[in-house]
Parts: sequence; C-alpha cells; structure tokens
Amino acid sequence: MKSTRWLSDDEQKVWRTYLLANQLLWAALDRQLQRDAGMPHAYYMILAMLSEAPNRELTMSQLARMVGSSPSRLSHAVSRLEQAGWVRRRKHDTDGRTTVASLTDDGFAVLAAAAPGHVEEVRSILFDPLTPEQVEQLGAIVAAIVAPNDGRAPHL
Repeated sequence: MKSTRWLSDDEQKVWRTYLLANQLLWAALDRQLQRDAGMPHAYYMILAMLSEAPNRELTMSQLARMVGSSPSRLSHAVSRLEQAGWVRRRKHDTDGRTTVASLTDDGFAVLAAAAPGHVEEVRSILFDPLTPEQVEQLGAIVAAIVAPNDGRAPHL
C-alpha cells in the first residue's frame, strides 16, 4: 500500500491560500456577470469559447473540454442559452451522432456587451495586484499545473 505524502506546513499554507484566491475570483466574476449581463460565469465561458471558434461553432464534446464541463452539465447550460436565443444546436453535417453548438448573432452581441465589464473585473482582481514579473510567473505556474492533466493550457 502506498503511503500518504502529507502536505508540509508551507504546502498546506499555499494550498489554502490558493483555494481562497480561487474562490474569491470565481465568486467575484459570477457576481459581476450576473449583475451586468444577467448570466453566470459558466454561460459567459461557453459564449466566449464559441465566439473564438471558426464559424463560431464547436461540437458539444469540444466545447465541454474547453470549458471543463461534463457533457450533461454543458447540455443543460446550452439548453438555457438556446432558450435565450444566444446559441443554436444542430446535428453535424457528416456525423449525425455529433451535435454542433453555434453562437447566434444575438449571443455574440450579448457577449460583446458583457466582455468589457468582465475583463475589467478579471484585471482588477487578478492582474492589478501583481507585478509584470509575477504575471509571467503565474502564467508559467498555471500552465505547469494544467498541461499534464488535460493539455488545455495555452502555449505561452
């Protein structure tokens, strides 16, 4: 049986500080988007990923990987976005088993209106407290954490 590698006191402090920072960031982003755009952060991320994709569309599997969501949770969110008229789903042209989600013009307009406030919130919470060197270090650190887990880290 493998023995447990307990966290050192320093590691425990970093871990708990990281969790708190993460919780503060996500809660602030969710509050800001709810207040200014009437949507949770998860919906904003779906719209943003679609907006950056070729033809503003992705398969549901691709979209789930990009936003870090389970297929069932993503399907529920996309249903809500469809009801709002911001996303449309259709069967893939050549593979009837695959569903494609596409961003509508209305969805793009909602995203474009929400983006400035979202970016300002991200900047004020995450980047403004850091020096340029710390931003570079943070980028390297989070890329090192994400890369071996699922390869979604952007190349910096």
